[in-house]
Amino acid sequence: MADRSRRDRLGARSGVYSRSMETAGKLLLAAALVLAALGIGALVLARLGVDRLPGTIHWKPSDNVSVTVPVLLMVIISIVGTIVLNVFFRR
Repeated sequence: MADRSRRDRLGARSGVYSRSMETAGKLLLAAALVLAALGIGALVLARLGVDRLPGTIHWKPSDNVSVTVPVLLMVIISIVGTIVLNVFFRR
């Protein structure tokens, strides 16, 4: 009798584990789709000749050194990231 209740408890735990793994798999697939869409968008923008966004600081002090700081891109990523994290982790 004790053996049967132990099996029931283990079965209940494995069900929770498989559901959490299924959720993690769905999240990974969604993240991959978002990254793929961003990559395709970057390729399209490059084909259109948009190699730098407005707000990008490019400094070339000599022939061997080149510094590029994408200020506007960093601001956009920060704003979008803040919105996405607030939507997903709202209490």
